[in-house]
Amino acid sequence: LDLESSMITIIQTFHKYSGQKYKLKKAELKQLINNEMNHFIMKIKENDTLDELFADLDQNKDLEIDFKEFIALIAMVTSACHELFTLK
Repeated sequence: LDLESSMITIIQTFHKYSGQKYKLKKAELKQLINNEMNHFIMKIKENDTLDELFADLDQNKDLEIDFKEFIALIAMVTSACHELFTLK
């Protein structure tokens, strides 16, 4: 049930920042990352960094991040952090 609880948290966090439109604009994505993921991703301070990340995530180029595009970010960060939790 831990995994299911985590999935619910991901959905709720996305909705917290996206509102009823269920899409994130660039400023909302920055706020979500800086407020909710700052242990795994360094705070975004440079606009160039945000622009590059946003462009990479925005697969359909509609200038918004939908839930599927957001999940790609979650998967990338989770995969990158996985090695921190593996025994060596």
